[in-house]
Amino acid sequence: MEVYFWAFILFLLIYEPIYGYIDFQKFKRNIKAGENGNERVKYYVRIMIGLWVPTLFILALVAFTDLSFKQIGFTMPTIHTDPLGPLASYLLLGLGVLYVILVMYCIIGFKFSPKIRKDIINKKAEELKTSAAAPILPVSLNEKKVWNYVSLTAGVTEEIIYRGFLIFVLVFLFPQVSIWVIILLASLLFGVAHTYQGLWQGVIRTSLVGALFSALYIIIDSIILLMILHFLVDYLAKLDDENDIKAKTA
Repeated sequence: MEVYFWAFILFLLIYEPIYGYIDFQKFKRNIKAGENGNERVKYYVRIMIGLWVPTLFILALVAFTDLSFKQIGFTMPTIHTDPLGPLASYLLLGLGVLYVILVMYCIIGFKFSPKIRKDIINKKAEELKTSAAAPILPVSLNEKKVWNYVSLTAGVTEEIIYRGFLIFVLVFLFPQVSIWVIILLASLLFGVAHTYQGLWQGVIRTSLVGALFSALYIIIDSIILLMILHFLVDYLAKLDDENDIKAKTA
């Protein structure tokens, strides 16, 4: 079993940080050259394949070894404050609740409030001017439909990979290491998987979100709610008025 765990970590260190970065640079060149009007959809398909392959590997381990679904977070959420301590646990839970409220505020407000919608569009337009990940965002109606599947895939698979299974693997391989170090390692691996998005938005910001999600997973001992939140965060990225954003980023 241990050899599979090390192979998994090696995969996380190589595939997304290196191959994913190279593939994204190629994708950007193709988009800029306008070589293929379906380039984003093709890239989305590659993203989903790259996430489902390691996920299916994990599920195969569950099917054919002693690894169980419970050990990778498929349980009903229950609060456990012992691993991180009561104070830190409830502070992090509070931060998690605030994060959920913010995400839902943006999604619901975008749908029903013209003012919130305008504010979100303006903020996104400013971010897209300097964002390395701007080319990945969907533009056409078809791309936005496929992006829904990307969001769902990321919500499910990345929580299995980077929270449920990775944290189990790190605890198994380094049983004497502090749980806070485990959170740090898991969040860094999650961050470097997004190297293609740039240092700040990709590695640093994603690592911080990964640290929060990892801590919440340890506290509630379940990835189910995190899957839903992860999907909503990625879904939020596609909410825009494309004409306005194009005008503001031109």
